[in-house]
Amino acid sequence: MRQLGIWAVLGIWAGLCLGGALYATWHGYGGRGFGATLTVFAFFLLVMLAFAARDVAEGWAEKFGPGGGFFLGACVFVFYLVYLLGTGTFAMARAGAMAGLIFVPLGLAVSARGAAAGKWQDYLTLAGLWAFLKFGPTHWLWPFPNARLGYVMTVLVALNTALAAFVLVRRLKGIGYSIGWGKSWALYVVGSFMVFACIAIPLATGMHFLVFAPQWGRWSGFLFSAVAILAFTAWPEEFLFRGLLQNLLARDSKTEWAGWWTASLLFGFSHITNMGFPNWRYVALATIAGIFYGWTWRKSGSIFASALVHAAVDVTWHFLFRPW
Repeated sequence: MRQLGIWAVLGIWAGLCLGGALYATWHGYGGRGFGATLTVFAFFLLVMLAFAARDVAEGWAEKFGPGGGFFLGACVFVFYLVYLLGTGTFAMARAGAMAGLIFVPLGLAVSARGAAAGKWQDYLTLAGLWAFLKFGPTHWLWPFPNARLGYVMTVLVALNTALAAFVLVRRLKGIGYSIGWGKSWALYVVGSFMVFACIAIPLATGMHFLVFAPQWGRWSGFLFSAVAILAFTAWPEEFLFRGLLQNLLARDSKTEWAGWWTASLLFGFSHITNMGFPNWRYVALATIAGIFYGWTWRKSGSIFASALVHAAVDVTWHFLFRPW
């Protein structure tokens, strides 16, 4: 695989930050609160992208060891305080909740340090991060501006925390946390998406889950939406369910097959509350999608490839279909 180096990744990061700043300014945001929010967002995004650059994660882990994980966690917490103070929304309850989100997983990772991957602490950490993202008070944690960035910012914090816990403290191998391109990846990505579409579209329309309804009036925002879906939905979910969960299950069960199918099933069940509980049709379709995402990750060895398939599925749904 040809993996991007740090300078190429920094270029992507600068472009995304600049684009986000211009987009927000165009919508009338500015002032001290906006500056603090943009600064914190830029830092979280930098960590997310920099660890995907060639040799960065390995170099950090080798140089600083587990202490590097706690240093990263402390930096994430300090930047959250910058957000609270800069936006005038500081509250001890908010700071305490964020400290728990960051340092409890790190404490669990330290308690399992030196043990083989797949200890109960690993699964508890994953379950806790997922539950916080799914059910946590994201809008309360990020009240500015009008709580619109609550989910995105919480995703970035959870991802940064997971990197600190699993990459730096636990030193989990085989995650595939990288941005690059490898031989036959086009076949894996395009083939996986096309085969899944041939299965999922007839199934979703036949079970009255989706209806074909192209949103032609929304195509002007296609590029922005596609990048946002890739960065803040597909990439974090692939990191959680494929790079971490499927990876851990495969190592724990000593078989790729068991890890792959179990992670896909859990991925499906994680969508049971979407669009009304219990949404079994969503569970079924998400489980099938997880099988294809997991296959792409296994074949490519990178969550970037599976995230591209994941993003393509979500973008297609977003622009060409609507719920029944």
